[in-house]
Amino acid sequence: MDSFPVTANALLGIAVGFGLASAAGFRVFVPLLAAAIAAKSGVLTLSPGFEWIATTPALAALGTATILEVGAYSVPWLDQLLDLVATPAAMLAGMLAAASVVVDLPPVLKWSAVLLAGGAAGVTQGATVFTRFKSTTLTGGVGNPVVSTLELVSAVVTSVLAIFLPIVTLVAVLLLFVFFTRRVHGVLFGRKAARDAAVASGGPPKVPRGPNRRG
Repeated sequence: MDSFPVTANALLGIAVGFGLASAAGFRVFVPLLAAAIAAKSGVLTLSPGFEWIATTPALAALGTATILEVGAYSVPWLDQLLDLVATPAAMLAGMLAAASVVVDLPPVLKWSAVLLAGGAAGVTQGATVFTRFKSTTLTGGVGNPVVSTLELVSAVVTSVLAIFLPIVTLVAVLLLFVFFTRRVHGVLFGRKAARDAAVASGGPPKVPRGPNRRG
């Protein structure tokens, strides 16, 4: 009988990959930059074929892209336009980050994990889009820079934790997924239930009209 194909090293790589992918939902380039710095310093081992991430040109490009992304998200209203591009970009960045650290897995299992990591990035990005939309609705965009700052901090913290405490980060990602799913479900289906209840009770109360006056 063949041994179980998933080793402890592979599981650790999956946890790191999911953590970095989730961080890509907060900021696209921050986790890739963090992985590059960690690999350059010898803290993180990259999977074969992804050693280029730790090269000096890649570090310079990722650093520049990170600065531009952070600056753009500090501008109200521009941040919402960026979300249209950032959502697919976050998923691609999450898949790239995961593929660069997942090792010791058969190709089918590795790329299945990479696709799931892209989904995790999409969930995180969806949470940021939802939060920014609420901020824009309630504050007219004035509170958006605060949201952007919190997203940047979350991206940095999640990336660091993914590299040094990957299991803890994986658990946190799962909890975020559950919370966000329940929140969206409550918003969508809670309003529907309220409308159904109003219809069942005969609709909203009608305002009584005054007596008709005849001239």
